[in-house]
Amino acid sequence: MTDTVLETAPLAIDETAADRLFRHARSTSLWTDAEIPDARLEAAWDLAKLGPTAMNTLPLRMLIVRTPEAKQRLIEHMGGGNKAKVDAAPVSLVLAADPAFHEHLDELFPVYPGVREQLAPATAVREEMARKNALLQAGYLVVALRAAGLAAGPMDGMETDGIDREFFAESGWRSLMVVNVGEADGEGAPHPRNKRLDLEQVSRIL
Repeated sequence: MTDTVLETAPLAIDETAADRLFRHARSTSLWTDAEIPDARLEAAWDLAKLGPTAMNTLPLRMLIVRTPEAKQRLIEHMGGGNKAKVDAAPVSLVLAADPAFHEHLDELFPVYPGVREQLAPATAVREEMARKNALLQAGYLVVALRAAGLAAGPMDGMETDGIDREFFAESGWRSLMVVNVGEADGEGAPHPRNKRLDLEQVSRIL
């Protein structure tokens, strides 16, 4: 009997989902006037929080900036053209890493008893873990926002020390980036999508 090779579709999600999450989604700077309720942000977080992090640390923290007063406080610490982008967005999320993530590990990582106490004095280790894993979570969050029907405009170009003093002096969170969020006006960007690198350009096979 001849062996039959079963062909499997390269994607496990349908084309509509792939378009919404990646192909048609853009880093957005053009927005409609639609209000963005907390329920939609919560829906996105409920997906993003399930992405893997080291020891389930979940160090990503968010400051949700909505009011004109809070927007102006944030804009003071944004660079160049990013000031106008924050001003135009319905909601801006300041994403930050929490070096005190270990305080939650008794609940989040009970399979390793004592890890909270072990990490407590290891400040440098916690800061590095917090930054790496929070950046990982930021990527999950952008995709999750798209899954919730929202557009996202992640950006750097800001004075992180100033933002930390302004908003996180008490919590000790460390700002990483700002993600503007809303519903895109049209494609959400004033120019065509730029080229991306193909697999053979970014990989080595051993």
